Amino acid sequence: MNCKDSDAEPQETYDKIVWARTVLNLPESATLREIKDNYRRQIQRWHPDKCREDEKICCKMTNRIIRAYEIIMEYCMEFRFPFDKQSVEKYLSVNEWWRKKFGDDPLWGRKDT
Repeated sequence: MNCKDSDAEPQETYDKIVWARTVLNLPESATLREIKDNYRRQIQRWHPDKCREDEKICCKMTNRIIRAYEIIMEYCMEFRFPFDKQSVEKYLSVNEWWRKKFGDDPLWGRKDT
């Protein structure tokens, strides 16, 4: 079955990302794991072999989901990740943040022995 999507995707990069994010039901900020999980959930829901909706709608949604995932992954592959100390420290785990803030002070936590 030929199921071309008549709705054209946006041309501008930011608009493409917003469109893809919306199709994949992603928040403004997501991890790679969240992107992949949302893609898998959407594709399972809309894949023509499993979808209970009209076949044309399922096929159209599957194509949109695949294209949205391609756009997001291309963006992620081209993204330049900062590795400077300030950027990395924005994403410290709770334990790392606590240790950095209070050290191994016995008043605030137990000292590893």
